[in-house]
Amino acid sequence: MDFSILTKLPKIYHREILELWNNEYPEKLNYKNLGEFESYLENLSEQSHILVKDASEKIQAWYFDFTRENEKWFAIILSSKVQGKGLGTKILNMAKQKESILNGWVIDHNKDHKRNGQPYKSPLGFYLKHGFKKIPETRLELDHISAVKIKWKKQTT
Repeated sequence: MDFSILTKLPKIYHREILELWNNEYPEKLNYKNLGEFESYLENLSEQSHILVKDASEKIQAWYFDFTRENEKWFAIILSSKVQGKGLGTKILNMAKQKESILNGWVIDHNKDHKRNGQPYKSPLGFYLKHGFKKIPETRLELDHISAVKIKWKKQTT
């Protein structure tokens, strides 16, 4: 697997990442078209990205972080083909090297389905195992998503 760290996401990757997003996140979070996805990206400030490509140059994972309301937020999307093989842990460790605090929204139930009809499995356990704390009093409750805030802070010694 080839890891690329980028401060700006080149447009040549937008369509492939949109496909990864729409395949792996719950269908209710899918973007209808490339323009809608690009609008989302354009509204994120201070972005950084990690792309993970396989030997055939196909993107298998995408990490991105950005600043929102003076906090660093992130998301990770892995192709289901590579989940459970340590790739998410490796990406998260790379992010933890460069950031001291990470915030995210995590779907904390297994009621949603992906575009292919398969259940969307909540990644909450993965993040808790990697030192994130669940902030139960901070929830995102919208028609298309029900999620809890998670936060990780670098330990100072």
